This record gives sequence, C-alpha cells and structure tokens, in this order.
Amino acid sequence: MSNATDGATPGFLVWRLSMKWRVAIDRALAPLGLTHAQYSLLGSLLGLQRTGLRPNQRALADHTGLEALYVSKLARGLEAAGLVERAPDPADTRAVRLSLTDEGLAVTGRAVEVVRRLVDELLAPLGGLEGPGTEAFTQALTALLDVPVPLITEPCTEESS
Repeated sequence: MSNATDGATPGFLVWRLSMKWRVAIDRALAPLGLTHAQYSLLGSLLGLQRTGLRPNQRALADHTGLEALYVSKLARGLEAAGLVERAPDPADTRAVRLSLTDEGLAVTGRAVEVVRRLVDELLAPLGGLEGPGTEAFTQALTALLDVPVPLITEPCTEESS
C-alpha cells in the first residue's frame, strides 16, 4: 500500500511536515488561547528579551520569517490581550518596539513548556529533542534556511531552460 509521500519531492515533504507541526502546535496551545503564529512571535520575543534585546516589529519579522504586516497585526492583538507592550522605537520614529508584559512572560513560559513536550514527541523517530538524529536534522534544516532565496524575474520557458 502506498502513502501520500511516496515519491514526494523534498519541497512537498517540508510543506507537509510544517503543516503537520503547525496543526499539532495550534491544538496544543489552544487551551492557553494562543495560535502557532502568536506563539512564534511570543517565543521569539522571549528569546530575544533574554539576550537583552527589545526588538522592533521589523527585527522580529526578520527573526521569525513572518511578514512585517502580519507581525504588526499579531502584536496589536497580543497587546489587546495584555501579553505584549508596544512602544515607539527611539532609534526610528516609524518603528514600534515590542516587549512581553508580566502576563506575557507567564503565558509564554507555559507555552514554551507545552511546545517543548510536543516537539519532543514529534521528534521521537529521531530520538527526541536531544537525539542524535535531531541534531543532524537541525543542521540540515539550518543549512537549507541559510541558502538565500533566488530572485527569479522571468518565468521559465522551454526556450530559456
């Protein structure tokens, strides 16, 4: 019996894996009132704050890979929920800096634990979070993420290929 991934391309497999993980994380975070996208912003903000940074929305967009407009929308919603504080960036009057509120720190801390347990389970075939297969997998993903996205200006045609 064949399955949906037989003969699949690497791109398709990356897409399927990202969708599987996104759905699993959305479900796991639902009791905390968070989505995977909100968690990506909050978790990244927590990590950056722990290093002493208070990033603006653009820096957080670059860090998370989310679109700047989407980060702005997420940040406004998280501010309304009392989890994030938005303040003018003294270095750039057009920019907004973000930081976690005390409630944001508490909720994000709980969310990190939930996601960590879930990801450990999802990575079980590779030995869990600390497994040697996970280390190799992480290195491979990092190598792929480090490759710049090529700028394709013209559609590929038979004549140009």
